[in-house]
Amino acid sequence: MDNDRKYLRKAVSLAAEGIKKGCGPFGAIIVYGDKIIARANNRVVLSSDPTAHAEIVAIRKAASRLGSHDLSACVLYTSCEPCPMCLGALYWAGIRRVVYASTRYDAASAGFSDNEIYNEIALDPEKRKVEFLRIDDAGGSYVFRMWNDFEDKTPY
Repeated sequence: MDNDRKYLRKAVSLAAEGIKKGCGPFGAIIVYGDKIIARANNRVVLSSDPTAHAEIVAIRKAASRLGSHDLSACVLYTSCEPCPMCLGALYWAGIRRVVYASTRYDAASAGFSDNEIYNEIALDPEKRKVEFLRIDDAGGSYVFRMWNDFEDKTPY
């Protein structure tokens, strides 16, 4: 618990420092063993990249540093509960533990749409605010059959 608090405070401090640099109010740190292997601020505005959330940037750095897409031995410390995109990324990375400070509701009160997106995900595609149109005869199932038959694949 003491290490969790120590690393989480570092993520929160990183978020605060980032605000002064023109970043969004989010910071993330990834720890492997007892060593910080990645730290990142939200860089959405600075890099004109809507996916450049602190957690995503930290995951990219950690994966590069470890030379692997599998971050299951890592812990993510983040200043705020991950948004749905970051939540998906941490599942894809295999991260099994996340320690965070603020909630999605705190983010919503600061003008971020995390909770709204969480609510949208729970809806059937045809009920979402973004139009989703599925065309089922476009060959999508062929690609998955190809993948299933591909002997040299690396599952993830």
